Amino acid sequence: MTDALPLTHPLLVASLPEDGLTLKIAPDAATRAALAKDFGIPGIPAVKAEVTLRPERGGTVHVTGHVDAVVTQTCVVTLEDFDSPVSEEIDLRFAPEDQIPEIRPGAEIDVTELDLPDPLVDGTIDAGAVVAEFLALGLDPYPRKPGAEFKGPAEPGPEETSPFAALGRLRGKDDEDSN
Repeated sequence: MTDALPLTHPLLVASLPEDGLTLKIAPDAATRAALAKDFGIPGIPAVKAEVTLRPERGGTVHVTGHVDAVVTQTCVVTLEDFDSPVSEEIDLRFAPEDQIPEIRPGAEIDVTELDLPDPLVDGTIDAGAVVAEFLALGLDPYPRKPGAEFKGPAEPGPEETSPFAALGRLRGKDDEDSN
């Protein structure tokens, strides 16, 4: 059983105009709430994206665009929720599965030279899923509220850093217990 994607806008590649198609995507509040739940964050107050799909030779499609959002995340220092902007460029290619070279498990590959396209699924591209993917990639994995500073424990003095200092404290406690 597969879960439905919260943000979806499938497009049949065969129906794309020769000069391409540009979409503006702005999900409603319910869709943003479902995306936030999927991403494990408190909320997504705003998302807007512009995506252009341009057919190329051989059945490939070049997808470019931009996604801008405001997301609510929890600060890793203060544990308070705060809003922060996300801005990501979209640039990827899709191709029919038979045009994507097969990579065998365990084979050595140079990922710096290998820019494989994503496979077309049933001849479609889900522009909504592309927007959601790039929005997720733009999330800060360790969000920090502006101005939040981590203050660790005070540095121990030289007498406390000695391994014998702990033994001395224990010995002093034993002396107190015997009285």
